[in-house]
Amino acid sequence: MSVRSAAFRDRPGAADRDERHARRLLVVDDDATQRALIAQAARFSGHIVTFAGTCSEAIAEIQSRRFDCVTVDLMLEDRDGTEVLRAISIAKFAGAVIVISGMDASRRIAARSYARSLGIDLQSLPKPVDLAALRIHLANLAKAAMGLPVTHTWGGVAADGVVERHRP
Repeated sequence: MSVRSAAFRDRPGAADRDERHARRLLVVDDDATQRALIAQAARFSGHIVTFAGTCSEAIAEIQSRRFDCVTVDLMLEDRDGTEVLRAISIAKFAGAVIVISGMDASRRIAARSYARSLGIDLQSLPKPVDLAALRIHLANLAKAAMGLPVTHTWGGVAADGVVERHRP
């Protein structure tokens, strides 16, 4: 935490204001190391992170809380990660979805096609996750939420088509 943010948090009510403006991220992954890496990148981008290690936990979180972004592994201990995508669709989730999976590219492409059939436009990153790409994507989400143009992309990762709208 920087000195500036630490000082800000020490003022009365500052933590509440800061938390209200932070983006909420649900990390769905059964691998503790991957969860920690994703959380580190997310916190660096100003996100508040919640974890779900199973499909069942993820579905319960999606049904009970509001998130701005969800990262989903396709291979979870109890079920397939595409069931989380279905729950996201049923919940009418309007945030960003990022599949972060060790599955091969064809499986991630199939998950993207399935998600689109559910009305979800998701991004996909392979494992091990490229933290720079993830941080860029999460920072772009914050810019898009504020109505600012996305200025960086990494490997085709862009938030909500904002990049295309701002190209000359």
